[in-house]
Amino acid sequence: MDLRLTHEQQQIVESAEAFLGKASTMAKVRLHTQSMAPMDDNLWSAMADLGWCGVHLPEALGGLELDWMSLCLLQEQMGRHLACVPFFDSVVLSASALKIRAIHPLAKHWLEKIAQTSCVAAMSLNGEHAQATPNDKGWQLTGTWREVGSAHMAQLLLLPAQTPTGETVLFALTPQCEHLNIKPQTTLDRTRCMAQVHALGVDVSVDQCLAQGQDADALLAEVKYLGAIGLAAEQVGVAQRCLDMALAYVLERQQFGRPIASFQAIKHRCAQMLVEVESARSAVYGAACMADTQPDLQILMVNAAQARITATQASQFCARENLQLHGGVGFTWEYDPHFFLRRAQASSQRLGAVAEWLEDVAAVYDEHS
Repeated sequence: MDLRLTHEQQQIVESAEAFLGKASTMAKVRLHTQSMAPMDDNLWSAMADLGWCGVHLPEALGGLELDWMSLCLLQEQMGRHLACVPFFDSVVLSASALKIRAIHPLAKHWLEKIAQTSCVAAMSLNGEHAQATPNDKGWQLTGTWREVGSAHMAQLLLLPAQTPTGETVLFALTPQCEHLNIKPQTTLDRTRCMAQVHALGVDVSVDQCLAQGQDADALLAEVKYLGAIGLAAEQVGVAQRCLDMALAYVLERQQFGRPIASFQAIKHRCAQMLVEVESARSAVYGAACMADTQPDLQILMVNAAQARITATQASQFCARENLQLHGGVGFTWEYDPHFFLRRAQASSQRLGAVAEWLEDVAAVYDEHS
């Protein structure tokens, strides 16, 4: 598999880096987190105007119809610049789910809004604490979805639930539904927003059901694996930025009349950071290329797990090393390393911790042994 970027993909990287380098500077990120606003509205609108929200959606719906690799390249730059926008929740997760069910009229409607406007969508992948009971109107939805990314700023919510017989049902709801309550949550990573969604007897029509039974289970699994690859790409961006920051600082910091970058111990630590970054990037690019071939779910899961585990470890390692190499100032609020450490730590728990992914991979190999 050739993981070298094509000319078009390299242009995506360069244009995204140039745009976010000006639109999502650390000064703007810091101001945004202090304002406690749910997202950077100007940045999100600009990204929508550039067509990023429809990067992997069909042209017929207003998208760019690029591959998953192109989406991951954007995700990598999002992590590198800590963009305070709901790109992962709206585009990587929700739009991918709707794309799988594009045959559904409601899915097509929302895909057009995501691709062509600055519409925000949010999705939960876990419906074990919610129940959907059939009634005369279609369904009645009761339960709680914890830690739903960007839910309190979304115009569309994709929420799974369990029927009394144990089937999975996936619904498309608007936040204005009666008896639906969305409560923002305080998070470690202030550049991202999470919320808890609670339904107490919400009436849902049959038309709002996107998938049911095995179709819903397969959709949620595929979105989780694709989302894991997208999140891993973002983690690579975080790790790369930590390496860049550490190198810039150790080249500037003087000790004993010379830059501390000249000391062998510092060189070794920076070299190990580079190894972690490049290993993770290779795993993510490989998984993204595999996703573009539309493999079966088991193959997709194994590749997603490799990318997810490698990128999580790289982002956490590089975030810690970046903070340590900054010395005493690395622990202060005035310097930037803590923003990337927070993102690395928070992302390590999304879509399942590393231990869960390792268990899933082990189960696959036990099955084939």
